[in-house]
Amino acid sequence: KPDVITLDIQMPRMDGLTFLKKIMSQHPIPVVVISSLTTKDSKIALTAYETGAIEVIEKPVMNSELLHEQWKHRLFDAIMAASKSMVTKKVLNLIDTKPKVSFVSNNSINKNTVCNSLILIGSSAGGTEVINSIVSNLKIDTAPILIVQHMPELFTGPYASRLNTNSKIEVREAIAGDELHRGLALLCPGNKHMEIKNNGFNFFVDLNSREKVNRHRPSVDVLFNSALKFSGTNILSIILSGMGSDGSAAMLKLKDAGALTVAQSKDSSIVYGMPKEAVRIGAASFSMTIEQIIDCINEFSKKQ
Repeated sequence: KPDVITLDIQMPRMDGLTFLKKIMSQHPIPVVVISSLTTKDSKIALTAYETGAIEVIEKPVMNSELLHEQWKHRLFDAIMAASKSMVTKKVLNLIDTKPKVSFVSNNSINKNTVCNSLILIGSSAGGTEVINSIVSNLKIDTAPILIVQHMPELFTGPYASRLNTNSKIEVREAIAGDELHRGLALLCPGNKHMEIKNNGFNFFVDLNSREKVNRHRPSVDVLFNSALKFSGTNILSIILSGMGSDGSAAMLKLKDAGALTVAQSKDSSIVYGMPKEAVRIGAASFSMTIEQIIDCINEFSKKQ
């Protein structure tokens, strides 16, 4: 039984997704999908995440030493994250999701109301389906949510669309200038940093392509640091499954400013790296299961 399997999608006899479904349903093993996926194939990547892949990365274009080095680190991080993951058959059924049918229209939310509260979510390996479980169980008037998920740029648009399909709230990939309002969740585009800005009337998001932080773009730390412009007591900051420490340093600043800070619990995390670091340095005030995080978000939104 191997510690980690790296898996292509296009293979003879049995394609990678079929193989992944079989192995995750019978003998769960941490899997990293490595494939030459294109934009039109991004749904395949999302299916791989949904089926239980710890990480999905693209085959590299080795046309420069810099790109070679960057991809080498990405491959190393993906395999290490997979090797430390807790993969079971439960990965396919974290929490029952509720398809978006007969919900109150998103137009019922007053988008002109000045935003006075904010929910921040940072996530990496093992977090894609956790986010899906969370947003699909939130109320339509939930406080605005900003999400950084470490994911290639080709995947974030289709991923946001899938989240939106499963959710009462509106979920979409962020566009520079998007204003924050209740019932809206914005996912940071891959290969961009997302920051919160204030135009004097309302808060909105800005995107940039500045240097990677913690080897990531988008970086959770970048988003969390920008939220210090908010009144700290009106912020709920959450770190989900993932390897490394992205988000912890900025979460500690948010906590010191009065924010409510939460790390996903060890038993519910597929990769207990980022949440573990947040707990270790004292940045997270609470360690919560997925169900508890959902309840926390709903209660936080109700009080604001």
